[in-house]
Amino acid sequence: MEQEIRAEKGEEDPYNNALAQLASVAQVIEIEPEYYEMLKTPRREISVYLHMKMTDGSVKSFVGYRIQHNNARGPYKGGLRYHPMVSMSETRALAMLMTWKTALIDVPFGGAKGGITVDPAQLNEDELEELTRKYVDSIYYTIGPEVDVPAPDVGTNPQVMAWIMNEYSKMKGYNVPAVVTGKPVELGGSLGRNEATGRGVVITAREALKAILGKDIKGATFAVQGFGNVGSNTVRFLMEMGAKVVAVSDIGGGRYFADGIQVPFEKLRSDFMASGSIGKLPYGAPITNEELLESDVDVLVPAAMENQITGSNAHRIRARIVVEGANGPTTPFADRVLERNGIAVIPDILVNSGGVLVSYFEWVQNLEREQWSLEEVNSKLEARMIKAFGDVHKLALEKGVSHRLAALALSVDRVVRAMRLAGWH
Repeated sequence: MEQEIRAEKGEEDPYNNALAQLASVAQVIEIEPEYYEMLKTPRREISVYLHMKMTDGSVKSFVGYRIQHNNARGPYKGGLRYHPMVSMSETRALAMLMTWKTALIDVPFGGAKGGITVDPAQLNEDELEELTRKYVDSIYYTIGPEVDVPAPDVGTNPQVMAWIMNEYSKMKGYNVPAVVTGKPVELGGSLGRNEATGRGVVITAREALKAILGKDIKGATFAVQGFGNVGSNTVRFLMEMGAKVVAVSDIGGGRYFADGIQVPFEKLRSDFMASGSIGKLPYGAPITNEELLESDVDVLVPAAMENQITGSNAHRIRARIVVEGANGPTTPFADRVLERNGIAVIPDILVNSGGVLVSYFEWVQNLEREQWSLEEVNSKLEARMIKAFGDVHKLALEKGVSHRLAALALSVDRVVRAMRLAGWH
């Protein structure tokens, strides 16, 4: 095991992980060498330096990125991340994952990702707005409703999207709501967008329990790592469906609930807001993030950051199904360990695609100058998620491969077919 863990060190780079996943698809489908070569690298990489005068009079420089991986199936699509650890490698990997995610959920988008290397908590609101507008000014010619459509991600939110829309619209001379998704509803955002990713996670978990374990979600045990937008909404919908959430954590620690969470979700959320961390809740037993990942549950939902299940802990994972709410929480080596141990992994490109799906709904509504009801949005989301899981599970059974390989194979095949038909060379 120690040798294998050492061998994995080269896989910890996010982009290497993404390339390893792409290479694995050759086990399931044939990819012509020319298309494989084009898919290995993005079509465009943008790196900008943003110099800004802070409110205390000092001048600071920040690095911003926008990576556009592939647009064979439609405009580039992907989130914008504000985080101190944002890097070119991470952004490349996430852009590639977005290409597969949009293809898998079968929406007419390609894949992109962006970010600024900054801790947003260290900026006041005026500085955050100014930094966002400077970023838009720097990449203005490479985004747009038919070109590249950003969305919220770690460290960004509907307010940041509103600033992007406003800055882009000022430069165009008219209002362009479809330039971003994840906006406030008052500015053309879609109803149901904020909770869409978490809702999609739970729908996928429900379908996986039924198909793989023959088990109903009601009463099934769950551990959820992360209590941001995705994690908190996952917990909310799990509780609404009668699942038994026995462990929850965030960056500040976690809590274990032997009999499941016994307080209403709204109280859990308000107590979390008051204390600042799940780990500081006045009820439940203390549990670390590491202990949560190794919980004896039906379903583990890593919904925090990348590379949480690695060679150092994969052999201790006891969940029967891992449902990846986060992007890239399992390294390629850990994937092999989990598969060897009979643990089904439902991959991120399927599980957390509810957000990009409702982003697509928002984009369509903006282009048509309409707004759909919450019931219509949720109904369309559920139908698409059920179909996507069904497609992946069917191919996994037919080919005798993991759900990740099946999902990647479906996605890559759809992208390659589009490239071939359009005459990419």
